[in-house]
Amino acid sequence: QVQLVESGGGLVQPGGSLRLSCAASGRSINSYAMGWFRQVPGKEREFVAAISWTSITTYYADSVKGRFTISRDNAKNTVYLQMNSLKPEDAAAYYCAANRGPIDSRASKYEYWGQGTQVTVSS
Repeated sequence: QVQLVESGGGLVQPGGSLRLSCAASGRSINSYAMGWFRQVPGKEREFVAAISWTSITTYYADSVKGRFTISRDNAKNTVYLQMNSLKPEDAAAYYCAANRGPIDSRASKYEYWGQGTQVTVSS
């Protein structure tokens, strides 16, 4: 089993930055592809970014490309999401997920999920 705990969410002004962290425990995530998703009430969970276990391959949703960066530190069993130039439409609960298979943008492919961290973008 893999337990995932997100942190780093909060309130930020439009144009600001946040760095989300996802700390894994229970098992090493070195061989897992990792993803970030987000969800607002009343809407389906939306793919944000994903990274392969080697960090060689990354995927991004078009809406965040060029503004968000996913990275991982396998030695720390942690995945990050650096979010820059935040917009009000980025406000959501952000979830970290782990996938034993290859990198994927589909939420259905991820076996383990964190509880989420809230990001609010408002002036």
